[in-house]
Amino acid sequence: MSVFINHSNHPSANWSQERKEAALAYGGIMDMPFPELQADYSEQKINEVVQKYHSEIMAMSPAAVLCQGEFTYTYGLVRLLKEHGITVLAACSERLSREEWQGDVSRKVSYFKFVKFREY
Repeated sequence: MSVFINHSNHPSANWSQERKEAALAYGGIMDMPFPELQADYSEQKINEVVQKYHSEIMAMSPAAVLCQGEFTYTYGLVRLLKEHGITVLAACSERLSREEWQGDVSRKVSYFKFVKFREY
């Protein structure tokens, strides 16, 4: 069975129906939570984490991987997966914002509406 790996901090259980259907077009959805990466990690440490997850992902032979999170890790993992012929995607959303007022205090509330997956 083909698998779509959701490698992000956004569990698929919380996705909209549209987003789930777009992912299911690639195969069954499997969540692989994004690693916790400390701001003080060296480039070498980030690369070690990239290598670990790359190996785990490749062992599953996914049809596609959604990869979004910390930029340097994402870049490294996306590059490696693409070098090995894996389709790697980012979620594209429309940001819908509105300002809410309570007396003289305002706050901006943003909503994100999934539109599509875009290949790296």
